[in-house]
Amino acid sequence: MSETTVTTPEPAPIGGGAPILSVRDLHVRFPSEAGSVHAVRGMDFDLHPGQVLGIVGESGSGKSVTSMAIMGLLPDTARVEGEILLDGQPILGLSDEAMSRHRGNTISMIFQDPLSSLTPVLSVGQQITDAIGNHNPKMTKAQREERAVELLQKVGIPAAEERLKNFPHEFSGGMRQRVMIAMAMANNPRVIICDEPTTALDVTVQAQVLELLKLAQEETGAAIIMITHDLGVVAGLADELVVMYAGKPVERGSTQQVFSNPSMPYTMGLLAAVPRLDVSAEHALATIPGRPPNPTQPYAGCPFAARCPLATEACEQAEPGMQQISRGHAAACIRLDVARHADAREIYGVEKLAPSAMELTPRQQRPEVLRAENITRHFELRSRLFKRHLGTVRAVDGVSFDLREAECFSIVGESGSGKSTTLLEIMELDPAEGTDLVLNGRTITGSRKKHRAPLEMRADLQMVFQDPTGALSPRQTVYELLAEPMEAQGWKSEDIRARVFELLQTVGLQPDHVDRFPNAFSGGQRQRIGIARALALDPKLLVLDEPVSALDVSIQAGVINLLQRLKSDLGLSYLMVAHDLSVVRHISDRIAVMYLGRFVEIGEVEEIYERPRHPYTQALLSAIPVPDPEVEAGRKHILLEGDLPSPTAVPEGCSFRPRCPLYRLLPEGQQSVCESVQPALEPLILSEPDAGDHGVACHYPRDLREMN
Repeated sequence: MSETTVTTPEPAPIGGGAPILSVRDLHVRFPSEAGSVHAVRGMDFDLHPGQVLGIVGESGSGKSVTSMAIMGLLPDTARVEGEILLDGQPILGLSDEAMSRHRGNTISMIFQDPLSSLTPVLSVGQQITDAIGNHNPKMTKAQREERAVELLQKVGIPAAEERLKNFPHEFSGGMRQRVMIAMAMANNPRVIICDEPTTALDVTVQAQVLELLKLAQEETGAAIIMITHDLGVVAGLADELVVMYAGKPVERGSTQQVFSNPSMPYTMGLLAAVPRLDVSAEHALATIPGRPPNPTQPYAGCPFAARCPLATEACEQAEPGMQQISRGHAAACIRLDVARHADAREIYGVEKLAPSAMELTPRQQRPEVLRAENITRHFELRSRLFKRHLGTVRAVDGVSFDLREAECFSIVGESGSGKSTTLLEIMELDPAEGTDLVLNGRTITGSRKKHRAPLEMRADLQMVFQDPTGALSPRQTVYELLAEPMEAQGWKSEDIRARVFELLQTVGLQPDHVDRFPNAFSGGQRQRIGIARALALDPKLLVLDEPVSALDVSIQAGVINLLQRLKSDLGLSYLMVAHDLSVVRHISDRIAVMYLGRFVEIGEVEEIYERPRHPYTQALLSAIPVPDPEVEAGRKHILLEGDLPSPTAVPEGCSFRPRCPLYRLLPEGQQSVCESVQPALEPLILSEPDAGDHGVACHYPRDLREMN
């Protein structure tokens, strides 16, 4: 493999002085049946005191392998070459015993999944005091426990002294991540490595964790390496940025430089593929065609050439090294003269979104596809032994909405708010007593008797699942997967065959894919197969359960574009649940915000995003980071305290009151109303004539951003 290298001056250090951590020409290889996997192919960076370095890239780019190599946590079968210096001392190749003196002391790590990172059979207090005692053997037990309580208090865990006795499973996901941050801070490390620390968390908890990471840096003076696929996270946190592709850095510079002037076509594609919370959806998202190269097979040229819209024959001859763009900013591309001045939308062929005739028709004039009245699902909790009543889980507590043709209605909220239960109630087409569902003009009235809706009625309602791998049988070919719903409806074999090939064309797959099994496809292609299967019976309504959350950024963009095109071309309606409010804004027409089984705000997507009136909605929107450092720096974040209460113990009055930032600003008389009366979902037009059908369940709806 040939390579052209141009020496690039190092970025000016944030904290000055010598770097705390230096990585030079790091290579990591793993053995496999297919050959040696070259996971990291020449990683270089310096980390200075007080600096936050972001490392971004899609799955398989080598981000996490780099962090594990630094920590000395790779398996014995890994072949690691290069140089890693911690405070000027080489640590690559140290024994596990020698590295243990550094891990948790001079260098700490916060992992993606705190539940699997914490030992389930030891109390949280035991694990924190062990982490302290391992590197401070002279500290007494009382001193270690005192330090553990201090750490838990700093990361915002209430009743810290009592919680020391609890085990990891007794904490929520956000609280477990707080424990991990406390452990990382325990010995005032010089470096903290964060490997996707917020990926599995709700957006409100993510905002809290990001603030805690800033606190950890202030408390310890540590430099931070933030590894993430979320460009919004690094935009608001990182000073320097490294973009990785196929195991190697392809662009580096200050966060401002990379976001304002992306120069490597891969970086440009990533940024243009991300839906933004602060911008209306006027264009489709950029999609990067193809897949990253196979890490077991060597290649001569640029690893991105096969997917690059600017590639020439020269790009396939030699792999480019870093080319200087400006001081501290460099990219691995031989076409920088063109790429630096190119527009990502132009080179990736991004089209302007054109609404269909139905989408331009006023909402009230469109046919009603679904109407749900008073959806309710309560679960009785009883003891195992004597069946004693322990409480009632009000998973969904009387929500109502309607959905029109060629419309996407999204339900958003934290985990446990009742979103998925609402979808399941609709998908069952067997509502509880007191609930009415109207699907394409046919009514199903809730009763105590269990019954199944007619088969032809179920054909009008299909579902696309979050995990395409788990939703598709690995033993069936694509043809069998797509044909199965039609066979269940009694279609003729010749009609099924014609429909299968029509579906493949509709979702952008090739005819020769019919004989392949799901494991032969990428995640995005598998989701397209799932969408094609859902479309097989020509339904009027698709239920989308987090349809893109398991996909990488560029693959996610392709699926979002497909869903938008299908809605426009086929007049499909979508009922979607999602946690990414940026995705929701890009694809939705109307949204409802759900909290503890109830809708607290509902209306047109642009109205709610531009003028949120419920404090919970405002907190959700402010918690989503924007992939733009300048915009992110000027935003006000509303941090919620604590976690979602248990649905078995819903607070009296307004259920959001214990966490509500507005409640704390109200005079005592108004607070008493919040404490005693559950607010109903009422039209905002009663007080704001231009609010349309915007509804809010709040006694005192107002914009907190204007009050702070």
